[in-house]
Amino acid sequence: KLERRNNMILRRPSQTDKEAILEMMAEFEREQSAHDGGFWNPDNFVYEEWLEENIQAEAGLNIPENWVPAIQLVSFDEADHALGFLNLRLRLNDYLLEKGGHIGYSIRPSERGKGYAKEALHQGLQVAKEKNIHRALLTCSIKNPASRAVILANGGQLEDIRHETERYWIDLE
Repeated sequence: KLERRNNMILRRPSQTDKEAILEMMAEFEREQSAHDGGFWNPDNFVYEEWLEENIQAEAGLNIPENWVPAIQLVSFDEADHALGFLNLRLRLNDYLLEKGGHIGYSIRPSERGKGYAKEALHQGLQVAKEKNIHRALLTCSIKNPASRAVILANGGQLEDIRHETERYWIDLE
């Protein structure tokens, strides 16, 4: 059983995080690894525009059709080394209710297996609670035992499995 990683902080990214986050994004791209909870277009990516888009998305402004307001968070260790992404959707639509849930997250490939995802989700759920989300929906693929373990460690209760997606609820009351 992994210990909680209290040396990790989950927060909104800022201009001072540019180098650390770009370096993490490059690792995800290099490893061709899924980066749930972090969204970017690698072609002509501009960090400052991404920061602005994050601020707007949180307010529900200029988001793509069928998207919902969401908070973009990034986890860091005590040396400000970027560890992963977490995206907190502030409400659910039909798609998120089926497949995406309230929270998407990923840890960069070189930092996996160290308990960071468990701690990131723990902290992300605290933010959800502060935003008056009383029950959080978390989903994972039936082929992702690591994500399942993270959700269960944070109190996830399996509701059902739809189209190879496991759907868990976590009570935040």
